[in-house]
Amino acid sequence: MGYKLGNIGLILIETRRFNDVRGFFAETYNRDRLSKIGIAIEFVQDNHSISYAAGTLRGMHFQAQPAAQGKLVRCARGAIFDVAVDIRRGSPTYGEWEGHELTAKNGHQLYVPIGFAHGFVTLEPDSEIVYKCTDYYDPSDEGSLLWNDPDLNIPWPNNSPILSKKDAQAPFLVNLKR
Repeated sequence: MGYKLGNIGLILIETRRFNDVRGFFAETYNRDRLSKIGIAIEFVQDNHSISYAAGTLRGMHFQAQPAAQGKLVRCARGAIFDVAVDIRRGSPTYGEWEGHELTAKNGHQLYVPIGFAHGFVTLEPDSEIVYKCTDYYDPSDEGSLLWNDPDLNIPWPNNSPILSKKDAQAPFLVNLKR
């Protein structure tokens, strides 16, 4: 298991795979190994989503305290461009973002710490995303950030994504109340 520490606190995990004619085997979670690279956190909830169409954008979502969530994200089928934005007020990297391509083929995982808005756009149809969370979902603590906020200037691979009504109407970073 290799990893790369991003400039804003994200950790890209390069999962080791064992391939043969049948397919592959990969260990996708090992508490001890993750602890050695700085992810010494208990995960309490797993989530799984599928997006049928390429160009589906989900995000940018977060949960505020007291139920803020860190996430360990991977793409089990298809491909996504996965993005996280630092929304920790007072952070030296506040408002900065980082994006990575996570695919079923590359097996990479992205650790998104507490205090980040997170989202992704699907690059292939029928993309499945699986992620672990450090706290339980609480609708009273959920928030969102506008995916195409011009102050963030994220170069999404699709400028006209398929969005939920909620995601299309999310606030700009400058207007976040949390």
